[in-house]
Amino acid sequence: MASWIDGAIFYHIYPLGLLDAPKRDDWGDGLEHRLPGLLPWIAHLSSLGCNAVYLGPVFESVSHGYDTTDYFTVDPRLGDADDLKAFVLACHEHNVHVVFDGVFNHVGRNFFAFRDLLEHGEESAYRDWFVDVRFGHQSPNGDPFTYYAYEGNFDMPRLNVQHPDVRQHLFDAVRMWFAEFWADGIRFDAVEQLDRDVVGEFCAVAREAKPDCWLVGEVLGSDYREWSGPGMLDSCMNYEAFKGLHSSFNDRNMHEIAWSLNRQFGPDGIYRDLTLYSFADNHDVNRVATLLRRGEDLASLYTLLYTMPGLPSIYYGSEWGITGDKGQADDAALRPALSLPPPPEAVMQPWLPEFIARLAAIRQSSAAIRRGDYAELHVAGEQLAFKREADGEIAIIVVNAWEESTGVEFPAALDDGTVLTDALDSTASFTVEAGRIRIPVTPNSARILLNS
Repeated sequence: MASWIDGAIFYHIYPLGLLDAPKRDDWGDGLEHRLPGLLPWIAHLSSLGCNAVYLGPVFESVSHGYDTTDYFTVDPRLGDADDLKAFVLACHEHNVHVVFDGVFNHVGRNFFAFRDLLEHGEESAYRDWFVDVRFGHQSPNGDPFTYYAYEGNFDMPRLNVQHPDVRQHLFDAVRMWFAEFWADGIRFDAVEQLDRDVVGEFCAVAREAKPDCWLVGEVLGSDYREWSGPGMLDSCMNYEAFKGLHSSFNDRNMHEIAWSLNRQFGPDGIYRDLTLYSFADNHDVNRVATLLRRGEDLASLYTLLYTMPGLPSIYYGSEWGITGDKGQADDAALRPALSLPPPPEAVMQPWLPEFIARLAAIRQSSAAIRRGDYAELHVAGEQLAFKREADGEIAIIVVNAWEESTGVEFPAALDDGTVLTDALDSTASFTVEAGRIRIPVTPNSARILLNS
């Protein structure tokens, strides 16, 4: 595990959207130096308490960045190698780590090997670089052959990563990202589509290139333990908790997120030894302000995100409560262009950035919140309480999703006389009596109770 990950709080940027790049690279529009536009965002994300960037695709592609054309060349819609180096260097000067997005399962149709296959057909030296290439069958794109397409999208032919030359090409790209662009880690897109042995080889190459790197995978439908651990990835994106975060508030059913957290991180939790990447939204799903039916729940949801086990992440713009609904044709609404500062009409929740920064400061001051054990203390339809504990520090988080004030009482599993103070309201302190504690909570609110 990277030495810097214990205190990491991520800010997720999708550069092609944020910087308003053309939707497609039509091979003739020339070079546009948009990446320098990211430089002012470093101070902004730092002001939120973020100290790591998950940087969406920046290498040459046809459209959205996940249809790579060239793993070694910065997308000309964004800039050139010097622009990317300048951004990473500026991040490092502000003690911000940068994780690149790696799309190694599939490429775009303008990838050099696929262009050669189109030109030379069955005689192409790169025929075996792709999965299930069959001549005599026409593809939906009108090619005189068909092939395995990622999720049925024939703009993204799947790479045959079992081919040694394909692996060497991709491994060389990984080495370059660390050596020439000073990346601090890689997020593996669609990692479940890759064979585990290949993922292990990727990890070995990355750690040889940069021993202190951090490697995380996008895992949607399988056990995170299959992809994380010794010789494999350091972490996975916690999609299970993502779903529970918003639906627990929408359904007024805190049992859902409580069940997931206990299953994952409780005393018998299957992921107790993993530090998962936690998020409320990203470039592939609706914005959290759209997912939530009531804006009043944003503060409590982010409090959960920052205090549950895992590494919290903010998707660019969501710190202002901007909305975004996944469309039928594309995800453009999830990936908008934004200026800094954003226009007033985009700032739906002007109080939220300061609140997120407070959560970040509380998290950084508490070993219990950053890496403590997790134990559920109380769960009801509209309330949840849990404890985090590490190095003698204790944090108890209490959430009230009800529209009325109430009191939440539960066994504290702490010594009588222990005093807990609310980090969100320093005037509020509570004492354990007869092994129990009673916490009054206002409507739609949360408390972070610390013993120091």
